[in-house]
Amino acid sequence: MKKIIVFIIAISFASVSFAQFHVGPQIGYTASNLSLNADSITNSLKSNFLAGVFFRIGKKIYVEPQVNWLTQGSVFKYLSWGNYSPIEQKIKISTLQVPVNVGWRIINLKVVNIRVFAGVSANFVLNTTIDNSGGDPNEYDELLLPEDFSSVQWQWNVGAGVDVLMFAINVSYMGGINNILKDVSINGNSITSKSNLFVVTLGWKIL
Repeated sequence: MKKIIVFIIAISFASVSFAQFHVGPQIGYTASNLSLNADSITNSLKSNFLAGVFFRIGKKIYVEPQVNWLTQGSVFKYLSWGNYSPIEQKIKISTLQVPVNVGWRIINLKVVNIRVFAGVSANFVLNTTIDNSGGDPNEYDELLLPEDFSSVQWQWNVGAGVDVLMFAINVSYMGGINNILKDVSINGNSITSKSNLFVVTLGWKIL
């Protein structure tokens, strides 16, 4: 994981000699949802924040690698079963995210420009926690556990952005590519889940 990040940074700085280059910190808002193919479980969004750094290489067509720290997750609610009370599981996945996007500046008004972009993200899981609430966990034999989640998640990205002076605003959607659950079954049925993310970021081009 560290080698990937170092490689991206090295390529970014090496590109300064032949292309326009920007780098800066960014913060953002995220709304994440873990999809689930189980009729007996409902899921809902979780909101959180993002902090990271972005590198942009190129002018009209550009490449933008990023390194972000963020939390993804969802709230799973198990429907009542017999006399058992419904139980909720709040899934929190702390992630080091490395997106790489290719963008196109479609409108350039000097002070303001508008961009569109697409790419992929690798999400390296740092920690997974699950908080149970509502019912009694001992009444359920097949609740999800932190070790049921994979250590690497992949997402595709699509979005649009606006640059105003030294500030960069991006709005993007990241859809899950791989199943983030390992071999998990509930009521005899294999369960799959993908991580989906809506992101709004504000970056500051310090270079």
